[in-house]
Amino acid sequence: MEWTFEFSRKASKFLEQHHLPDTFASEAVLLALQKLSGEAVAVDLEVLHGSWKGAYRVRRQKVRVVFSFNATIRLVLIEVIDFRDSAYRRRK
Repeated sequence: MEWTFEFSRKASKFLEQHHLPDTFASEAVLLALQKLSGEAVAVDLEVLHGSWKGAYRVRRQKVRVVFSFNATIRLVLIEVIDFRDSAYRRRK
């Protein structure tokens, strides 16, 4: 079964402004999900804390992708895609 990806308004806006395809983030997140399932994959993945509790961060080049997922329905919500300096602003 495939994963379904949903992008927040902020994440979609970043991709659009920087002329990046959706796959820029979804490929990085798929690698992160493989790592979480126990596979040996070279990806920079971190569990976030504080107001981002329950979310994960994957690094792709100079960009951070913040996402959360529901494994039972195989849904990934990509919440933020941004450069490092502004990716971790408070979650609302």
